[in-house]
Amino acid sequence: MKLSVQGNEHGVEVSDEVFAREFNESLVHQAVVAYMAGGRAGTRAHKSRSEVRGGGAKPWKQKGTGRARAGTSRSPIWRSGGKTFAAKPQNYQQKMNRKMYRAAMRAIFSELARQDRLVLVDQLSVDAPRTKALLEQLSQLSLRDVLIVTHEADANLYLSARNLHTVDVTEVSDLDPVSLVHFEKILMTVPAVKQVEEWLG
Repeated sequence: MKLSVQGNEHGVEVSDEVFAREFNESLVHQAVVAYMAGGRAGTRAHKSRSEVRGGGAKPWKQKGTGRARAGTSRSPIWRSGGKTFAAKPQNYQQKMNRKMYRAAMRAIFSELARQDRLVLVDQLSVDAPRTKALLEQLSQLSLRDVLIVTHEADANLYLSARNLHTVDVTEVSDLDPVSLVHFEKILMTVPAVKQVEEWLG
């Protein structure tokens, strides 16, 4: 299939294997959930009644006081006691096969192309790290909420977009399903498209 390129009447030929696949919603959902789960720290921790310091002595005798029986002052119902269902550090990562992940990414790129959310340019760069210069280029393309995907790291481009909360810059090697789904438009250079085609083809 052929994708249109801004300022280039010829466009660019891309593989149907990558940019013309059927959308598999369940597979894309699984990839998004797995990616977000992998980003969770999982470091929260509470102390159970056995881990709270103190509480070794029985607060008062078993009978004769008129109060309820108590064996420790570190019971969860006591102030400064332990937590009933204490949270422990855990790993939230979900395993997803590489073949399934690539299939999900192909489905996402295909859907982006079908919905005209994929915008291609021959090249995109700024001479200096200036946010205004980048905004001028994006306004010419009528883009506001956009993920810029380049084929190689560009420090000026990254620094120019750093203060824009609706614009992000990434390389093909750092692409993830959450960013592709989140942004309204995906702006890619032609070399970046070729890298994606080589990666997922």
